[in-house]
Amino acid sequence: MIHAIITLAVQFAVGLLAGNWLLGGIAAAAFFVGREITQAEYRWIEAFGDGKRENMPWWGGFDPAVWNLKSIADAALPVIAVVILFAVVSEIQR
Repeated sequence: MIHAIITLAVQFAVGLLAGNWLLGGIAAAAFFVGREITQAEYRWIEAFGDGKRENMPWWGGFDPAVWNLKSIADAALPVIAVVILFAVVSEIQR
């Protein structure tokens, strides 16, 4: 949940300062999505790669076996928050 709040704060700041209500949100959400994929890679390495990064295939971070509800939420909620805030601001600016 904190990832979504941080993402909205960045989106709000960039939106107010630069007038682009999507740019800051995309950047912040991409950061958190990338962070969750990286953490999934580490979980894959521990679970299936004998603790060695060299054993991980390119798709290791996307393997559903290493994702749990928390990691999915940590990746999805910032994206959802960005879309909602952008839609609200776009509607208000009409």
